[in-house]
Amino acid sequence: YHPEPRVASILASHFKPEWIINIKETGQIWLVDYSDPVNLTIKMIESARFLHDGGWDASKRYFMVAANQSNKIAVVDALEGKLDRVVEKKDIPHPGRGANWIDPDHGPLWSTSHLGEGAIISIGTDPDGHPDEAWKVVRKTLLPGAGSLFLKTHPKSQWIWVDMTLNSDPAMARTVCVIGKANPSRDIKCWEIATSGRVFYMEYNPQGTEVWISVWGDASKPGETGEIVVYDDATLKEKTRIKDLNTPTGKFNA
Repeated sequence: YHPEPRVASILASHFKPEWIINIKETGQIWLVDYSDPVNLTIKMIESARFLHDGGWDASKRYFMVAANQSNKIAVVDALEGKLDRVVEKKDIPHPGRGANWIDPDHGPLWSTSHLGEGAIISIGTDPDGHPDEAWKVVRKTLLPGAGSLFLKTHPKSQWIWVDMTLNSDPAMARTVCVIGKANPSRDIKCWEIATSGRVFYMEYNPQGTEVWISVWGDASKPGETGEIVVYDDATLKEKTRIKDLNTPTGKFNA
């Protein structure tokens, strides 16, 4: 029992008229059937406490959600309507929606970054094609620092982008890294994208050709107001900066 549990995230099932809702403090994942809006039915699934954010695997069947203070990833089968697995993790996973990509050695993976560990871990998500690696951590990619909040990729991109927003080193907090999907163990590039503030939340344009990155600044300090930096995803070259923004955060295509 918790007196004021919070809804941390909500998604719509691709298989049935159902919402999947994380009830953060309780560790419950609710499946809410809205086929009859007047008489909603709720199935409560016990997983792990302090559920936060998450996203679909590439098939849109499995919902992967971080129980960040329990250091676990809960895997919900949206087709069968049940908890499939709880994957043990380390040091406060914080995936946002996570990143789906094809690994050259392990096939389809879903990756998450961490607040407490300087690494991206990748979990196998193909129980049919790669059954021995499904729902297991099959790859760990080290980063120069911890404090990551989000990572992003796009089906047409060769990169996975990751921030380190909450790193205690100011230079690291304004650094972004990219990991090459073709050689994730060796192809890692990192650079500072601003002279002040913190890098926060990357988003692709719909075509997957550009990445827009927010920089949290301080509007009270001249020259340190927030901005959005736009990169060419193929070349990693800066295209433009949208300046004088007050703490830009999420960016969404509509």
